[in-house]
Amino acid sequence: MSTRLIIRPEAKADLREIDEYLAEQGTVLGEKFRAELTRVFERIESMPEMFGIVWRDIRATRLRRFKYVVYYVVLSDQIEVLAVVHGARHASRWKARLKRDEE
Repeated sequence: MSTRLIIRPEAKADLREIDEYLAEQGTVLGEKFRAELTRVFERIESMPEMFGIVWRDIRATRLRRFKYVVYYVVLSDQIEVLAVVHGARHASRWKARLKRDEE
């Protein structure tokens, strides 16, 4: 049984930004990225605790063919994708989002 996966608005904005960037590079890259992202989301949904905790209760997994990392949290009734960011970006980018949520 899989758990429902929710993509937070900030993560949706990340995906739009990535999509725009990849579109500039060529349409094939964008299609490959979306296919890989779908595969990763399906794995997270089916086995949410498969990937390791990187900070507090936040887990992460990297896309194989791309240098992007999906950060997510497993809640009792759903999984929330917090961010999808390039692996070279500093963790403070997605952690700042959580601080805003706590306020």
